[in-house]
Order: sequence, then structure tokens, then C-alpha cells
Amino acid sequence: MTLYPIESGNFKLDGGAMFGVVPKSIWQRTNPADANNMIDMAARCLLIEDGNRLTLIDTGMGNKQSDKFFGYYYLWGNHDLDTSLKKAGFHRDDITDVFMTHLHFDHCGGSVQWNKDRTGYEPAFKNAKFWTNKDHWDWAVKPNAREKASFLPENIKPMEESGQLNFIDNNGDSYERSAEMGFDILYVDGHTDKQMIPHITYQGKTLVFAADLLPTTGHIPLPYVMGYDTRPLLTLDEKETFLETAVDQEYYIMLEHDAHHEICTLQHTEKGVRLKDTFTFDEVFK
Repeated sequence: MTLYPIESGNFKLDGGAMFGVVPKSIWQRTNPADANNMIDMAARCLLIEDGNRLTLIDTGMGNKQSDKFFGYYYLWGNHDLDTSLKKAGFHRDDITDVFMTHLHFDHCGGSVQWNKDRTGYEPAFKNAKFWTNKDHWDWAVKPNAREKASFLPENIKPMEESGQLNFIDNNGDSYERSAEMGFDILYVDGHTDKQMIPHITYQGKTLVFAADLLPTTGHIPLPYVMGYDTRPLLTLDEKETFLETAVDQEYYIMLEHDAHHEICTLQHTEKGVRLKDTFTFDEVFK
């Protein structure tokens, strides 16, 4: 098995929305805002090469939305999915599986693209199976009013219409081995229903792709919960359990949304679990 970090692009989001009830005077110490109160964000993905299987975890926003849409997110930097895949030695047509932690647009938008004549949409990975779970799919296709702007039909329905959509079996446990994917999955419900957090054993270490359970290093303290979370009190409980386990099991946490830190480790302190170290991917996995 070989893992590759894949950078699908950088954008900005409102810092207040990203930190909920935490005052700006506190969160800006770790995530400084610009004049518009926007903070730097990444859309970092993970590629798993395992034998003949090439699995991409999350796909970023994609590029099919309107200029007005992208105008809300202040795209910046030079990263894009195809360039990052090429750097790793692959093309999107090589991808056999696309695993989506959840179906918010910044995690799955790159899974679907315009067709050749721009009259409709098609899968952006023509040879891949798309993986989610049934409970989250049902949540996404009949969205609540709060998440409706994040679950975009043009990102979701074409997967089903293509026949490439697949559901991961879940026995109801919050943490279990996925027979379909070959790695462990933690299911969490605070941010959105049945978000999936991959746990991958690699080079004798446990790498956790944290998705929106822990977006950036600035979100490590327990009360630092995104305003986007649908069940923030549940996030507190899920996050506390995860952070404690991450320290005790010496997890290496891959940060999907931290534009300036790829991987972090955690430690116990008198104030609770806090940041220990940050690394580039290559510093951890040679």
C-alpha cells in the first residue's frame, strides 16, 4: 500500500461560521482572518494505492459551479485535483473507487463534472465506484433546511443515475472495519448524519483522515465547534472521545481543511487535549 496526499484546491470561509460561539479574538490566534473575516481553507484529499485498487478519499469542490458560486469562497492558490494526481503519477481515469466522507459540496463536488457539450452532468471518474452509506445518502437527498445549501443535487444525483453509486454496509456500530474499503471507519453524527472518518494502518502508524470532525488544528479545544454542525452538543461528545483516543493510540491526523498543516499529533495537557506536533505528509511517511 502507498498513500498520497492530494490537494484539490484552496478557498476561504467565514471565520465566525467555522468557529461557532468562540469569539474572533480567540480563534484568530490560530486561524487569522482577512479584512472580510475569511480564513484560509484547504480541500485536501487522500489517495490510496493498494494493488490494482486506487481509492480517492473526497474530491473537493470541483469546477462545474458558476462564477457567482465560487465568488462566495474566494478561491486562491495553484492547487487542483488533476495536477495533484499527475504529480503522484496518476490520472483521474485510473481511480477505481471514490470514498466520500460525506456529501457536502466541498467534499464531493469534484466527483461530478459537466458532460462534453455542457448540457448535463456526468461522473468525473468514469471507471470508479462511488462510496457513501445509505443513511447519509437518505439524509443528503432529502436535506433539512439548514444543510440544503451544502447538499447540491448536481453533485449527488448524477452518481446514482450513472449506476456507479455504492453503499457501504454498516452494522450499526460507531466504529467498524469496512469489508468494502479495507480500512476502519468511525461514524459520527454531530456535523451531519453518518459522516465517515477513515482510519488507515500504514507503515506501522494509524492515519486518520479527519474530514469535518477536526477541520484544522485551531479546532482542537472541545468548545471550538463549527457553526455548520447540525448537532453541536453531539459533536462535543464525539470529539471528546475521538481526541482522547487519538492521544492514547498515537494517531496521526490528516487535516482536510487546514491550509497550512497537513498532519498533526495530539497530547494530554492540564487544559485538556491539545496540539503536540505538526508535520508534512512526507515528514511522517517516507
